[in-house]
Amino acid sequence: MNTDYAVLPRSAAPAASHPPRDPERNSAAGGKGRLLIVDDVLENREILKRRLERHGFHATVAGGGLEALDLIEHEAFDLVLLDMMMPDIGGLEVLARIRSKYSPGVLPVIMVTAKSQSEDVVDALNRGANDYITKPVDFSIALARVLTQLERKRAEEKIQQMNEELSRTNETLEGRVADRTKDLVQTNQHLRSEIEEREKSQAKIVHLAHHDALTNLGNRLLFHKELSDAVAHRQRHGGDLAVLFIDLDGFKTINDTLGHATGDCVLKHLASRMRNALREGDKIGRLGGDEFAIIQFGGEQQATALATRLIELIGEPFSVDNQSLVIGASIGIVVAGGDYQDPAQLLRAADLAMYRAKAGGRGQFRFFEPEFGREVQERRDLEVAFRSVVDQDALEINYQPLVNLQTGRICGFEALSRWGDPQRGFVPPSTFIPLAEEIGLIGTIGRRVLERACAEAATWPGDITVAVNLSPSQFQSGNLVSVVKDALASSGLAPSRLELEITESIFLQGSESNLAVLSQLGDLGVKISLDDFGTGYSSLSYLRSFAFDKIKIDKSFIHDLSTSKSSVAIVRAVCGLARSFGAITTAEGVETDSQLAQIRAEGCTEVQGYIFSRPVPADEIPALLTRLLPAPK
Repeated sequence: MNTDYAVLPRSAAPAASHPPRDPERNSAAGGKGRLLIVDDVLENREILKRRLERHGFHATVAGGGLEALDLIEHEAFDLVLLDMMMPDIGGLEVLARIRSKYSPGVLPVIMVTAKSQSEDVVDALNRGANDYITKPVDFSIALARVLTQLERKRAEEKIQQMNEELSRTNETLEGRVADRTKDLVQTNQHLRSEIEEREKSQAKIVHLAHHDALTNLGNRLLFHKELSDAVAHRQRHGGDLAVLFIDLDGFKTINDTLGHATGDCVLKHLASRMRNALREGDKIGRLGGDEFAIIQFGGEQQATALATRLIELIGEPFSVDNQSLVIGASIGIVVAGGDYQDPAQLLRAADLAMYRAKAGGRGQFRFFEPEFGREVQERRDLEVAFRSVVDQDALEINYQPLVNLQTGRICGFEALSRWGDPQRGFVPPSTFIPLAEEIGLIGTIGRRVLERACAEAATWPGDITVAVNLSPSQFQSGNLVSVVKDALASSGLAPSRLELEITESIFLQGSESNLAVLSQLGDLGVKISLDDFGTGYSSLSYLRSFAFDKIKIDKSFIHDLSTSKSSVAIVRAVCGLARSFGAITTAEGVETDSQLAQIRAEGCTEVQGYIFSRPVPADEIPALLTRLLPAPK
């Protein structure tokens, strides 16, 4: 069925007209009414169908929007339950096609949507939806709203019938006008009452569209409107205006350990506490999750007092399901003025200040300072510059040698990305690698470094290896093995000359799937190294799970060899452990003769560090290959 499907082409009547239906026949066939349930999830629509049929309804189901439109064309229904999100055409499009033929009074439509889709709900109501319910569906609420809409439909049908009867009476029974008028007055009074109830119900729908269902606080949509109104009031009348951004400390732990039901109780309890702490005229809204915001007409002094009070109130212990819970809050504050007067600017500034408060130790508040904004701008500028470098493939690759401690000669090189920015100078990998992961460029960078490193290593003597670092994100891409295969094939580098370095972080998520990828890489013939060993939490378990070819001892342990007995013990233990597994050990960050002597004494296999060479461009490698490690003193 194509997307140009025209709803009910058999009639050209206007949208508000009634379709050729027989309401009495429909009621007889469908008990309380004939319903159409539209949902792309089979389980959802079948469960709702069964429960509605137990209450006397006749229910028909459709798995998508196009199927639903086809059913409406050929069958008569009293009401449609329409899912917002569907794979073929969305609920809003289906609603639009229904409304092109049938008015809300003729064929009511109740939208079924997720809690997070408040803006879509408002859009649906504006397009002619009669009501909405949220997922997961509370059947008692759904049943009540279905019954309400059907009652309204029957009332409007009754109005039409009475109007038609009145017309016939005026034409043919003028002598009975007085008597019928009395009846009609009574009927109209009854109908006016029904209309008033409908208006009340509509007001409830509008309230739900602008309020958080859990806490009954204003939602993000309403808060933005209230903030815009507050800013406009300040511009007209003057005075101080503060915005407070509140994020709960430790809420995720409660959700993860005690469940979302307990988390919901916590949110309702704390929302009530915060609302009771406000003055008349202050506004509070739940922006989402465990984030709240407050509008306060007042300056820095009043905002300080309120933030202090809120932190105290939120931090007071309370009981949920006989469990004593304690939670905290971090609060960011901005006072309108200067460059920060726009509603969006104010909320963003308060958000930035909140993150500063959280970074400062949580359970505190911070006022926004201009440098917070500058930091954000600097971060944006850095991202723009970095994207440009990646787009131009302008990242450099330097190579730091790995030296065999027995021969004193270079046995391999580690490929290291380098970024020299004209304005910023040298930008360290500790800055741009996390940035690349955050903005989704690490896969591109990793592939390019791998391809270039393999191509350049292919020009070196045949016993020299090249090591390339892998990011955890590359394991999640699903194509890492094929990327490595392609790099080896295009360069002609023997797989045994390629080392892939990973850190323990790849085991924090999806450890089983990542181990499977490691095994596939090992099957290619490449070597796998465990980098920064000893800095994670479960190193020994990883060694047991996978046969690593090399273990690299983190430079933090090498740096402390002369002053820390524990570092010496760790290096000794790792070297012994590696030997038992048949793995090579590489000591990273070796800079002094004493460090070199100690790692030699502990039986380490390779050394990497400034004692031999800093990372160098590829064209300096031939000269390095002629050098030897300094002899022991």
